[in-house]
Amino acid sequence: MKTLEVITRNLALYLFILITVPPFAIVILLLSLFDRRGLLTHEIGRFWLRCILWITGVKVEVRGLEHLKKDESYIFAANHQSQFDIPVLAVALPYQIRWLAKKSLFRIPFFGWALRAIGYIPVDRENPRKGYESLLRAAEIVKAGFSVVIFPEGTRSPDGSLLPFKTGGFVLAIKSGKPVVAVAICGTRKVMPKGKLYVRPGLVRLRIFPPIPTTGLSLREKASLAQLVRLRIEEGLKAGCR
Repeated sequence: MKTLEVITRNLALYLFILITVPPFAIVILLLSLFDRRGLLTHEIGRFWLRCILWITGVKVEVRGLEHLKKDESYIFAANHQSQFDIPVLAVALPYQIRWLAKKSLFRIPFFGWALRAIGYIPVDRENPRKGYESLLRAAEIVKAGFSVVIFPEGTRSPDGSLLPFKTGGFVLAIKSGKPVVAVAICGTRKVMPKGKLYVRPGLVRLRIFPPIPTTGLSLREKASLAQLVRLRIEEGLKAGCR
């Protein structure tokens, strides 16, 4: 019965994506003509991702939102275990988030057009100079009142253990002058392991830590900032994000 449920949910998921991406993208493109800051289009995207969580039977528990201010923007730094980290974070964090995404995703018809219309930032991983320019652009977006999510590991962990942190995202934090918030994610690897195309129903927990101020920090302190975030995420993972 469990296997049948997984198969049914996955068929429903891919059918939902196939059917809804074009009309949702068209709506977002049309709204972007009037919604220049992407506030409404972002909420439409969150609704679409919330539907995906519901279809797949993925439930999310969040601890630590009380540490955050509603009218502040943040750099959220999370561990990365699964493709499902993105919908989980997008739905769980009640902020106007702008994501840095692989440049190749923006070439996908409808889907990529919608990403660009919402205001997501393409990152060229093959060109370090252009990648740095994307970070500077993201810093300006954060200064304008939006939040950004970074995955300091740079890729998904195959076994759930933390990979070495890259410091590029912390350049973004220091340049923007906005607080960094460490977020530990537990459970997404069981929901959708790296390299797999199927999703299993399950419970995902997030633990959000108090913001770390970056005002006054120089780029020479990016490594120590990254280490502080890493220690907090490690603490959250050891506690099962409880």
